[in-house]
Amino acid sequence: MDNRELEILNIGENLDALMTLDPRGYGVCRMLYAGSRKHTGRPLTINAAQQLLSTVHSGDVVFIITGFVLLPHRVPETDGLVGSLFLARAIVNAFGATPIIICPEECLKAIHKCAHVIGLHLFEDIQTAVSLPLSMGVVAYTKDPALALAQAQALLQSVTPAAVIAVEAPGANAKGVYHNAAGMDVTALESKTDVLWKLLQQNGVPSIAIGDLGNEIGMGTIAHHIQRYIPHTDTCECQCGCQGGILADSTTDAIITATCSDWGCYGLITALAYLKGNMDILHSDDMESDTLRAASRNGMVDMNGSLLPGVDGFDVRMMVSVLSLMRQCTSYALKHACEFVPWFTDVLAKPFYTENCI
Repeated sequence: MDNRELEILNIGENLDALMTLDPRGYGVCRMLYAGSRKHTGRPLTINAAQQLLSTVHSGDVVFIITGFVLLPHRVPETDGLVGSLFLARAIVNAFGATPIIICPEECLKAIHKCAHVIGLHLFEDIQTAVSLPLSMGVVAYTKDPALALAQAQALLQSVTPAAVIAVEAPGANAKGVYHNAAGMDVTALESKTDVLWKLLQQNGVPSIAIGDLGNEIGMGTIAHHIQRYIPHTDTCECQCGCQGGILADSTTDAIITATCSDWGCYGLITALAYLKGNMDILHSDDMESDTLRAASRNGMVDMNGSLLPGVDGFDVRMMVSVLSLMRQCTSYALKHACEFVPWFTDVLAKPFYTENCI
């Protein structure tokens, strides 16, 4: 390990720690992180960001799958969608690539309104989005399982993505049933985007999945860990009668688990900004608060059904605080790293990191 590798490792540790802060105090984020970190073997944020850097280039297309529709109001939640919008912005600014958000139809109104806030032109025609700068696309994905494969095949005939990222996207269990966090069957409410996900995997498209419980696309990557520790995930704990549990059976190349999926998204974006040496890839505090308010005013709800701006019970102030801490930790390293070269050398002369890094 050299100085640069040590810095990257510890910046990744910082971002992972911030995205798994536990204001609720009930520990699920820590349990998930233990499994995903053991699986990955290094900080999740850095691992996923480095995968993007190795696969996405100027002119490429990146699919972003998101959108969880919630009971009892049957409308989509802010978590996942807000983070996906900022991830789309980061992909444009970091690579000059074109992001395509794939989501339930209910998300379209909020995405159209929020695109203006994040500074991107939005098109429902993919070819138009690809042909123009500072642009993103959006596709409403079917909820009909009989149509899901045909839509996936049509999308891939139109464009081949360089990568696919799922953010708080509902994933079916091994029996094909989609569940909410409480274990209720929400199959009829959700877009069948994991059909597209699996087709992309079959075609060798690199994948990143971000989740915060286990019922999201990609979380089957750490299935045994989740089934052992997370409620309602084992088949014997099923609440809806399908006897399958809430665990999504889909897997991913790079997994990120966080307290809420948007925090995982922000960790990934910040890691990307740090590795690219350009903190403008990460959105501002004002853009965070403005986008949350725009989303909530255009049909999105918090996880508890509130129309007030927030994500998974965290208000605007909390969301901005986490984002700000991520920015400060990484921008400090970019600005001051050269001042600490002797310190790094002295640290590496001792065996802690060779003996304790997983």
